[in-house]
Amino acid sequence: MKNIKDHLHEIIFEADTKEGKFFDVALLIVILISVALVMLESVPVIQQNNKQILKFSEWVITAIFTLEYILRIAIVNKPFRYIFSFYGVIDLLSVIPTYLSLLIVGSQSLIVIRVLRLLRVFRILKLTRYTQAGKILARALWNSRAKVSVFVFFILIIVTIFGTIMYLVEGEEHGFTSIPRSIYWAIVTLTTVGYGDISPTTPVGQFLASIVMIMGYAIIAVPTGIVTAEIIKPTFKSNTQVCPECLYDSHDDNAIFCKKCGSKINS
Repeated sequence: MKNIKDHLHEIIFEADTKEGKFFDVALLIVILISVALVMLESVPVIQQNNKQILKFSEWVITAIFTLEYILRIAIVNKPFRYIFSFYGVIDLLSVIPTYLSLLIVGSQSLIVIRVLRLLRVFRILKLTRYTQAGKILARALWNSRAKVSVFVFFILIIVTIFGTIMYLVEGEEHGFTSIPRSIYWAIVTLTTVGYGDISPTTPVGQFLASIVMIMGYAIIAVPTGIVTAEIIKPTFKSNTQVCPECLYDSHDDNAIFCKKCGSKINS
């Protein structure tokens, strides 16, 4: 027979039960509404005509997230581990700007309040907690970090070489006023963005630019292939069990004890 604390832990931190799934879906909807309100509040006409409604909605949402934050701290065995975890910091950032706005008084502080309230956009990061696909993607990115880092380092070498060559070929009279500015051109061209603020005019420069453009297709293909290879690797975890002691959440389906700290997990 589970006690209330274990039952709440299963609902709030996990999603294997009907109550847990309902809690996650409800919280996800509140997060989306909150982010939508932040966006609408940035529109002057909507902000002026619906000032009271937006303010009331913000306090309601802040109260919901505050209650959620307090419950998460109360039901874990080691509160400080959660408070200083990534999601703990995100949860705190999602509620603290509203309370800070009460402490800042004066007309000159209105700009500061607006900046603080923009931190509410951090609530969108809470969405990653509730999607298994997001966790798989995050794990694939993390496992690919070494290969992707080498690729990025290689790209930096390429743009430095081509930027320097273009500085020597085109010169200041064609807009390539320095090596850093030429490297900026190489990055813009290699990534196929092509702002057009700087462009080569000499035949040699245009030939080099063509080579950089063709190489630009590999910018997307190579890292995409690296990450995709990690995504398609088999995974043996299909549950959302979270250890109440250390908050580790990558347990096998048949796990009874936490593989990180050895504590018994809810099953």
